[in-house]
Amino acid sequence: MGLLDFFGGGTPSDKAQRLKAKATQKYGDAATRQKALQQLSELKHPDAVPVLMSRFTFNVDPQTTDAEEKEHVFQSICELEKDAVPPVKAFLVRSDAASSWALKILDTVLPATEVLQIATEELQRLGANYTRDPEKKEVLIRFLEGKQDERIGPVLVPFLNDMSDDVKMAALKTLASVKYEPARETLLTLLVTDETARRVQTACIATLLEAGFPVTGFREKVEAKLPEGHFIDKSGVVKKRGS
Repeated sequence: MGLLDFFGGGTPSDKAQRLKAKATQKYGDAATRQKALQQLSELKHPDAVPVLMSRFTFNVDPQTTDAEEKEHVFQSICELEKDAVPPVKAFLVRSDAASSWALKILDTVLPATEVLQIATEELQRLGANYTRDPEKKEVLIRFLEGKQDERIGPVLVPFLNDMSDDVKMAALKTLASVKYEPARETLLTLLVTDETARRVQTACIATLLEAGFPVTGFREKVEAKLPEGHFIDKSGVVKKRGS
């Protein structure tokens, strides 16, 4: 049986779409889904990537099967190298799900600086506007944590005013790692605002401790928010007693 007979006629996109229902079948015989995923992988074509990426958007039982299938899909997409970039990037933009897998693939097939550019551009596009599921913002923000690049700090500041407290906390943690000083005033305003959730205020204090930003202009209000064991030194920097 030739390859065309195996998949049926049509373009790679046509073949991929014919396999989509089986490849994304959450329930039923796992062997049917796995065969469809294998056939998609064997197409070795970017047009198969959107369907393959769909496998990352749901979980199946048992967890070992779920992990094995996703790892197979991940490896199959990465084998396409830079040909996988356009469809994976398109998936990242249009889908709220599986952002971590999209970033993992891009981080495998592209230089780090190019992946960082994609992540920051997507965060700029999303902005601090309301989203039903803020997980995508969190994933993108946490991906930037610990990376040192001038593009990171400016893109994070708007998320200190996001409607999701989890997004705010992700932005605070990443800002602490990059020590972006222009975020200082927005951070301090968030800390001293009475409506700010206590856990977010705690994250603000942790960021001040790690980044060493002075509280100039906010000293009295910040002192009122500090937990026991913390103080502001003569230079206006938050410290923890005994550290």
